[in-house]
Amino acid sequence: MDGRGGPPGPYRATKLWNEVTTSFRAGMPLRKHRQHFKKYGNCFTAGEAVDWLYDLLRNNTNFGPEVTRQQTIQLLRKFLKNHVIEDIKGRWGSENLDDNNQLFRFPPASPLKSLPRRHPELRKNNIENFSKDKESIFKLRNLSRRTPKKHGLLYSQENIEKINHEITSEDQENPTDNREISQEDVEEVWKYIILIYLQTILGVPSLEELINPNQIIPQYIMYNMANTSKHGVVVLQDKSDDLPHWVLSAMKCLANWPRSNDTNNPTYVGFERDVFRTIADYFLDLPEPLLTFEYYELFVNILGMLQPHLERIAINALQLCCLLLPPPNRRKLQLLMRMISRMSQNVDMPRLHDAMGTRSLMIHTFSRCVLCCAEEVDLDELLAARLVSFLMDHHQEILQVPSYLQTTVEKHLDYLKKGCVKSPGEELVAPLPTYSYCTQISTQEFDEQKVSTSQAAIAELLETIIKNKSLPVKEKKRKLKQFQKEYPLIYQKRFPTTESEAALFGDKPTIKQPMLSLRKPKLRSLRY
Repeated sequence: MDGRGGPPGPYRATKLWNEVTTSFRAGMPLRKHRQHFKKYGNCFTAGEAVDWLYDLLRNNTNFGPEVTRQQTIQLLRKFLKNHVIEDIKGRWGSENLDDNNQLFRFPPASPLKSLPRRHPELRKNNIENFSKDKESIFKLRNLSRRTPKKHGLLYSQENIEKINHEITSEDQENPTDNREISQEDVEEVWKYIILIYLQTILGVPSLEELINPNQIIPQYIMYNMANTSKHGVVVLQDKSDDLPHWVLSAMKCLANWPRSNDTNNPTYVGFERDVFRTIADYFLDLPEPLLTFEYYELFVNILGMLQPHLERIAINALQLCCLLLPPPNRRKLQLLMRMISRMSQNVDMPRLHDAMGTRSLMIHTFSRCVLCCAEEVDLDELLAARLVSFLMDHHQEILQVPSYLQTTVEKHLDYLKKGCVKSPGEELVAPLPTYSYCTQISTQEFDEQKVSTSQAAIAELLETIIKNKSLPVKEKKRKLKQFQKEYPLIYQKRFPTTESEAALFGDKPTIKQPMLSLRKPKLRSLRY
């Protein structure tokens, strides 16, 4: 399993399950084992399976290095339950598996899961309703030609300015009377603009396999865009939907530890663990995950872009998807990500778990509170952990309000007011930004470019040390010696000879004199 995420599509969790099970069956080493004075061939121990699968998952970009050994054991238990593996006596169906020397083997039957198929009439109705609603507001010109064929999109400012100039010129030539815009028109514009952006970013011909347009509530998008604090966090008008005061206080306490731990708070041993347990209990008792059940398929598909060269696309897509959430959910997600991110980076935070570090504990505790399927999915825990890890690293950018979305909607509404759309079938020159596309490169090329870029930065650091005239000679020599020890190849390339190194300080190179060759005196015989 090379770990490269395929194109977005439906039932991604099931496809990943089939990919992992196929790779496990194909790659897991089998050999003879002895147990209770009896030999068994073509089998493996539970501990061997944990080692092999743990390494596979950590090196796969769909899951990443955040995968824990305990999560690997949980996945193997699901393998046993779903008859991907069986014990040496052919028993399966339970989750009786631990990290030990118990023997297991592969059954002859294929463990692949079949993909669910949507009813064709239901799919047809969704498409017809979506098209009918869309035409009632406006029809975008050449949308299919704007769909990217390669990932790695960048905004082209030159093209945006060109389009805006053409639009302004056309307005001056064809002045029209303004017409009234209803609230329904405004909501529909918001809904379909965000869908068009999302479709363009993901590079798919249609979103209907990933999301039902009827699930999108434009009022949520408009509220999340307009009602934010100075820190970008959603502000709720109805305080009954907000986090309870005691939960907010507990989150602030741990997010600002130890500054928030004033004299009014208890100081007993284990206080911070009790506070953390209080927060965890609240989020674990929520009736549904923060990303909601209906958007599970959408977020799982974006997980397929956690690969390095697709990271920017994943961030842009998640930024739009999080605007679809109900405002209370978005606020809870923002505050939770801020808290666990700060806690993970806080070196003064006391240890909250005897066996896990702070970051691993945050991911393990809150992953199912963020992403979860309404029906049981065997890879839920691993997929949720991967998403929470990515959100922790990029939450400030993902959960901020995209200004370009507001600008685009305002331009469309302006066109509607000026009567540019006179009939449902008439096309509208959409002021969407034009995209330029980078050529997608292979993982090997990416790694090579990453190494070369890093070496260039290190070489630049060396030049900075060399050219720093305010640095004392003794200190400069010390830094150069340390640099030579850490990066010998880069140092040798800059100073290939001792003469070039000595010329930096104006010293003569110290050339060691050859040692005198002392000849042993010949022993003469005492006899004459």
